[in-house]
Amino acid sequence: MGGDGKVEALLRQWGGENVVVRYDQQTGAWLFIAIHSTLAGPAAGGTRMKVYPDWTAGLQDALRLAEAMTWKLAIPQIPNGGGKAVIALPEGFDPAERDGLLRRYGSLVAQLRGSFLTGPDVGTSAQDMDIIAATAGNYVAAGDSSAHAGFFTALGVFTGIEVVCQRLFGSSDLKGRKVLVQGAGSVGGALIGRLLSAGAQVLFTEVDAQAVRRVASEWPTAGFIPPAEAYATHCDIFSPCSLGGVLNQGTIPQLACRAVVGGANNQLAEPDAINLLQQRNILYVPDYVVNIGGAMAVGGLEECGWTLAQTTENVSGHVRQALQRLLDLAAEEAIPTPAAALRIAQQSLASLPPRDA
Repeated sequence: MGGDGKVEALLRQWGGENVVVRYDQQTGAWLFIAIHSTLAGPAAGGTRMKVYPDWTAGLQDALRLAEAMTWKLAIPQIPNGGGKAVIALPEGFDPAERDGLLRRYGSLVAQLRGSFLTGPDVGTSAQDMDIIAATAGNYVAAGDSSAHAGFFTALGVFTGIEVVCQRLFGSSDLKGRKVLVQGAGSVGGALIGRLLSAGAQVLFTEVDAQAVRRVASEWPTAGFIPPAEAYATHCDIFSPCSLGGVLNQGTIPQLACRAVVGGANNQLAEPDAINLLQQRNILYVPDYVVNIGGAMAVGGLEECGWTLAQTTENVSGHVRQALQRLLDLAAEEAIPTPAAALRIAQQSLASLPPRDA
């Protein structure tokens, strides 16, 4: 591993605190826990489980996601740093091995003694968290609170869409606005329902046939767009709510929208992608500003005793205020929205009082 030039380059460029790597002999899976920062408190972030092209791609995903978590949690001054875990599955992974793999992963989390706290992410569920907790203990979000994460992440994205519509069109009213949601999982599905309730014209795209059938059953007025046609479909708002890296040199020239506001992490395939969006006069909202709802909800429900009504008010209120501040800063200083978001996050992190030794 140490002689791999790509891994060395990734770690040199990252700037985080710690990376834990474990190879699971029983399944051939790679386990990565990336701790980007503990300045504000123990690192917190979801556990992602999926097949990657190779194990270094899984490591790269963990590093990028952990850094984004630091900035995501810094803006609302949640007392946690950024972290992320990735379980990179081998091709042909046997589902019968899943529970055992999750328990062994939980033991790895336990060894960090609270420096990393986790919950569900892409490829894992609230039920998985209960399995992980059997060996990880209290360092995992309980299944009942983590089950709300997708719903409240969608609420934050919905609020972000309202704010952007106010800026672009002079009204936050979504009646008649055309929104294309990419991905119909726990976040995208909840967003589709909320948008329809607000009177928006909703289109969606999804590669999983079962998810497509579910949306067609629950929300028959949502129009399905084949994945290959999604980027070029005319809409007011394009909302990526699946995997990251979807905005790149190949997809951005196809976009036929006024703004991108989505819940997926790391939507820009590379930092320079923002320049392409600006050249096309497409407003881009950095994902971690609007997809904070799940993290806020889990912490608020578990640690602060929030009711669901309080959580709704707190998530929507925070996202609205933070995004308005970001858009004001970007406009006033003529800087890209990712630069404005990063500046706000770094200032917020720097303003935290010193932690007790």
